[in-house]
Amino acid sequence: MIQQTLQQVFGYDDFRPGQREVIEAVVAERSAAAIFPTGSGKSLCYQLPALHLPHLTLVVSPLLALMQDQLTFLARHGIAAASIDSSQSREEAAAVMDGVKRGEIRILMISVERLKNERFRAFIERVPISLLVVDEAHCISEWGHNFRPDYLKLPDYQRQFAIPQVLLLTATATSRVIADMRERFGISAEDVITTGFYRPNLDLQVAPVPAKQRASTLVDWLRPRLDAATPQPTIVYVTLQKTAEQLTAYLGKAGLPACAYHAGLGNEERERIQREFMAGRVNCIVATIAFGMGIDKADIRNVVHFDLPKSVENYSQEIGRAGRDGQRAECLVLGGRDTLGVLENFIYGDTPELAGIRRVIDELQAVATNEPNGQWELMLGALSQQADIRPLPLKTLLVQLELHGIIAPRYTYFAEYRFKFLIDPETLIAGFDGERRDFVAAIVEASVRAKTWCSLDFDALYRLGQDRGLDTRRARVITALEYFNDKSWIQLESKQMTEVYQVLAPDADPARLADRLHGYFQDKERAEVARIHAMLELFESDTCLSQRLACHFGDERAPEHCGHCSVCRGQVARLPETTDLPPLDSHAPDALCQPLIERYRECQGSEPSPALLTRFLCGITTPLLTRLKARQLPSFAALEAYSYAEVQDWLEINHR
Repeated sequence: MIQQTLQQVFGYDDFRPGQREVIEAVVAERSAAAIFPTGSGKSLCYQLPALHLPHLTLVVSPLLALMQDQLTFLARHGIAAASIDSSQSREEAAAVMDGVKRGEIRILMISVERLKNERFRAFIERVPISLLVVDEAHCISEWGHNFRPDYLKLPDYQRQFAIPQVLLLTATATSRVIADMRERFGISAEDVITTGFYRPNLDLQVAPVPAKQRASTLVDWLRPRLDAATPQPTIVYVTLQKTAEQLTAYLGKAGLPACAYHAGLGNEERERIQREFMAGRVNCIVATIAFGMGIDKADIRNVVHFDLPKSVENYSQEIGRAGRDGQRAECLVLGGRDTLGVLENFIYGDTPELAGIRRVIDELQAVATNEPNGQWELMLGALSQQADIRPLPLKTLLVQLELHGIIAPRYTYFAEYRFKFLIDPETLIAGFDGERRDFVAAIVEASVRAKTWCSLDFDALYRLGQDRGLDTRRARVITALEYFNDKSWIQLESKQMTEVYQVLAPDADPARLADRLHGYFQDKERAEVARIHAMLELFESDTCLSQRLACHFGDERAPEHCGHCSVCRGQVARLPETTDLPPLDSHAPDALCQPLIERYRECQGSEPSPALLTRFLCGITTPLLTRLKARQLPSFAALEAYSYAEVQDWLEINHR
């Protein structure tokens, strides 16, 4: 049955390694996990079963680019699939939902954030679902790279929507992460299929080069590969956006055309560059890790890490984009320790201060005391500013508070709705009779009109409803506004997403809870720093790089000596240290910190913490530093070349 579908629908003669076992488990109504290297055909493991399962296959995917590529593939094979995503209009999303309700769409792709939307959850609860697919499933594990806190809620969503089985897909999962994934979703060990991480066609090279020589070394290495009669498609990975721009310019001056690609570019520009690369009109991309997810180009011949990758997992994922056609591809690390500080600073910047965690706990407990229903309403951006915690770690903190039984999510809503009339307000009112006409008239009356746009005052509308005996509950009003919008009578906009939580444990000891949660973030910080040093150990290994990389992911099937890595060729790397930095004691801490201290006192009326001063000197932004416009101060990032821990210790010694 599945062999026939493979040939008739997808046009393949046979399965790739591991695919049959996963597909058979899913079709037999068992949950499963596919741990396959990048480019090994994980997507087929849900695409084919979706044609045999009775109801919808719901796919949670972390990136829009991944969704679009897979939807294009499915459309090419005549499979009814769609996504609901932020790029769509309200009408487009509604059309997809109608198709799902009618059973015409077999596969629906969404982001995990979509499941926080109250209206979407209410819709999906009414739709029978056969299979939940979690793409990039390592994101669910706090011990995996690219951890995303909202993924932790997926097991609860599976239960809430009564989805009988789940399929987890990832290319990068260590034994610990696999065990975490299995436990959270109750997957049997025999239904976790791994095909090994060894790629016999990838030539792994580590070439330690001092920072000052790295760009010229890259030019010498790339020239014969890009000047060939058939230029070799190449990705050069860097850490920072500014490095991408500078290195692209350097390569251009050397006669090697390249395009920079990073998150600082507009969506249209990024899409254009990606299309040019896919079509072979651009052969070299200098990119941050924003480039690559969803790229299905089989003939990438070279992947170069100009800067160190963030972890072994990131390295494996990034080199996995090379040589998907099975032909030889080269993966070069031009490594040095000069960018270690930058990598570590990404980690330290995401560790909230104890005081910030305590502010969040105090806020929710104050609400529990003062609000009779114990509901805590928050806007993530405002709370991020108030607690001086970046949005992503703040989301992690909220999820941890859920897991500790302190709060429970109730629903989300937009705090502000505004609209402009596309027909005359009197005509809108006249289109209804009786109580509905009075209700619409109250909406119009409670709308504060500027030149073009009207803002709806929900409190005023509620009072009007009480005075006139009308049902002006918020849910009814929003339903009416969306109906008007669908009919093109108004143009509706909403903003300021507000999340509502129920406070379950208002009497929890705030100091003890804050300490426990701060300890959790410190454990994560140590684990992330250890991940960087595990990467250094890999690159400085005196044993086969291919075998060492496979062992990192628990794969013991790789040969002891691959014969196609720099170590097997007798080139053991020792990454050069950064030796040209003056000792920290040559700097004056008071002079460096004083501008920020003065601005902080002026705005906050108190003294900045040592942790905030450390972040300032290391060039790590926080919501508060952004509000203080700290980047404009001359000593911002003055010590970014030094390790965070070193600067922190130096400040503590000098400020006792």
